[in-house]
Amino acid sequence: MTKTASAAIPVFKLYGESQQWPTPDLLHCETISRRSREYQWEIQPHRHADLCQLLYVHKGQAQLEIEGQRSTLNESTLQVLPPLCVHGFRFSEDIEGFVVTLAAPLMAHLQGQLGAALDGLNALGSYPAGNDSDYLNSLFARLQDEYANDQPARDMMMHALVSVLLVWISRQAIQRRHPRAPRGREYFRRFTQLVEQHYREHPKIEDLAHKLGISVSHLNGTCRELGGQPALQIMHDRQLLEAKRLLTYTSMTINEMSEVLGFSDPTNFSRLFRRRVGFSPKAFREQLKADQGASAAS
Repeated sequence: MTKTASAAIPVFKLYGESQQWPTPDLLHCETISRRSREYQWEIQPHRHADLCQLLYVHKGQAQLEIEGQRSTLNESTLQVLPPLCVHGFRFSEDIEGFVVTLAAPLMAHLQGQLGAALDGLNALGSYPAGNDSDYLNSLFARLQDEYANDQPARDMMMHALVSVLLVWISRQAIQRRHPRAPRGREYFRRFTQLVEQHYREHPKIEDLAHKLGISVSHLNGTCRELGGQPALQIMHDRQLLEAKRLLTYTSMTINEMSEVLGFSDPTNFSRLFRRRVGFSPKAFREQLKADQGASAAS
């Protein structure tokens, strides 16, 4: 592949086509071989103004030139190419894989659903498929099949499949940013399970950390990283969530509620509620009644 001066880099909707988007859909899907065979397996450096592409190489070899950097893919890999990224490829003739192109409105819609924490489309990324190789290939193949055929609820199915791919990409990106995350996520998952099982018993955080086989500082660090707050506050949040449910949907007194939630003294319960929620359990219930009355009157 030859480098091209920036000013001369062509901008395509799809490589080799006019500026017009060639489909009424907000995405385009095709096999790698379909377009690259037409150009003798080489796609010269180019870019897309408002499109993101997902290049999935399942088998064969792909030589990539991205923003002037060259690399070679010899294993199943999903490559994310964000808008305006300059890229070119050379493929082996036995290449197997897919190219999915997403228009800006669809990208914005999917990102809005997933949230900023799962932003996998706006940055360059190369993600080896590993054990997920066949899984990803089946997703892309299914997307290609849906794209090529006019089945009922076609758009919904295509968007659902793309959403699954985007979640996979985003999880890979998160794991890459936090190398210890796989084990940390498992600790966090087990901790939240223990909280759910025992929050009425008010276990000590030291005891929960011991059950997980880690130190209190390790547990708190994991909770801050993945839950945004230390372990004890996560425990308190679960207790207060249940308290809000009881205040909203039952006629229990504060004393009864305190006992159900495992507090040794109603005063301790009310103090924690006020400190974390901002006002007392009684005031919370009165505000709910006022809001319900206002809604009924309107």
